[in-house]
Amino acid sequence: MENEELRLNVSLLRRRVPNLTSAAKAVGLRPATVSNLCTGKISVGKSEVRTLVALADLAKCSLDELIIRGEKIEMIETKIKALDLFAPLAKGGTVGLVARPGMGQLVLLSEVFCRLKGEGFFTMLLMPEGNPPEIEEVLPYVDAVTNSMEETYGQMAGAGKDIIFAADKSHVAKGTIYELQERLSSVGIDNVTTFLLDLSGQAMDEDLPYGPLETAWQFDADLTARHLFPAVNPLQSTSSVLEGAHIDQNHFFIQQRAQKLLRRYRELRSLVLVSGFEKLPASEQQIYKRGERLEAYLTQPFYVAEEFTGQKGESVSLAETLKDVQAILDGSYDVKEAVELKYVGTL
Repeated sequence: MENEELRLNVSLLRRRVPNLTSAAKAVGLRPATVSNLCTGKISVGKSEVRTLVALADLAKCSLDELIIRGEKIEMIETKIKALDLFAPLAKGGTVGLVARPGMGQLVLLSEVFCRLKGEGFFTMLLMPEGNPPEIEEVLPYVDAVTNSMEETYGQMAGAGKDIIFAADKSHVAKGTIYELQERLSSVGIDNVTTFLLDLSGQAMDEDLPYGPLETAWQFDADLTARHLFPAVNPLQSTSSVLEGAHIDQNHFFIQQRAQKLLRRYRELRSLVLVSGFEKLPASEQQIYKRGERLEAYLTQPFYVAEEFTGQKGESVSLAETLKDVQAILDGSYDVKEAVELKYVGTL
C-alpha cells in the first residue's frame, strides 16, 4: 500500500461504528492510532494491514469500501493562519473541537461561522440540550437554529448551498448525529461540513471523543494562559487535508518545518522558565527566539472580538501565511521582537 493517494473512508467508519473507541479497544487497536489514521497523521499507505483489516471488520465492509483511492479532499480556507497552516478544514467532513471551558472554542466557532457565512455558506446550529447561555455568542452568525434532528434535516435538504453545521457532543453519544449523516448520504447530500463541540470540557480526557474525524482542533492550556489566541495546539491539531496526496507540497514542507521549530521551542521554553534564557547555547537561543516569533505571529485579531479588543479583525490567505511563516523560519525577521508580531495580519 505504497500509494499515497489512499485514505480512510472516515464518513463510512463514523456511520458504521459510532462507538469506535470501545470497539477499537475490544479488538486490540489503540484509539490514538485510529484517530491518527482518520485525520491523516498516519497515512493509510504506512499503516499495518492488520489494523485496516480490523477496522473493516468493525465496519462490516470490505477493504475496498474502507479505503478510498485517488479522491482529493477539498480544503475550506478560513483565512485564520493557525488553522489553515496546521489543521485545515476538510470540506464536507467533520471537525471536532477539543477544549476545556475558557479556552475560546466558542469564540473560534463564532469566527469561523462569521467568515464562512460571508463566503456564501449557509450556517446552522442545533441547540445543545438545556440551551446553555454561553452558546448565545454564536447565534449572531447563524442562519438557522434548530431544536431537533428532524428539523435539522429539513433545513439542510432545502438549503440549496454548502452548509456549515454545529452540534453538541451529546448528539454523538446518542448516535443521532451519525443517523443524520447516514440519512444525508442516502439522498446524496454531501455538502455539509459538521462541527462538533463539547461545552463540558470532558472531551479533553477522552480518546476519540467524537469518533472518527477528518479534522481535530485541540486547544492548548498554555496558549490560553498566555492570551495567545486562537489557542489551537499546532502540534496536536490534525487534518486529513494534510495527507500527502491532498496538500500542496510547499504547504506540507512549510507546515512540517514550522511544527519542528515549535516542538523544539516548547522544549526550550521549559528550560528557560527554570534556568533563564542566558543559559541556552547560542544556537539554541536562535531557535528559541524564532519559535517565539512564530508563536506570536500565529495569533490573530478576530472580527467577532472587535468590540472587546478594539482591534480590527484580520484575514490572511493561506498563500500569505505560508510566505510569512517561511520568512520567520529562514530568519528574515530575526531583527524583530516577538511582541511586534503578536496580533498582526500579514507581515
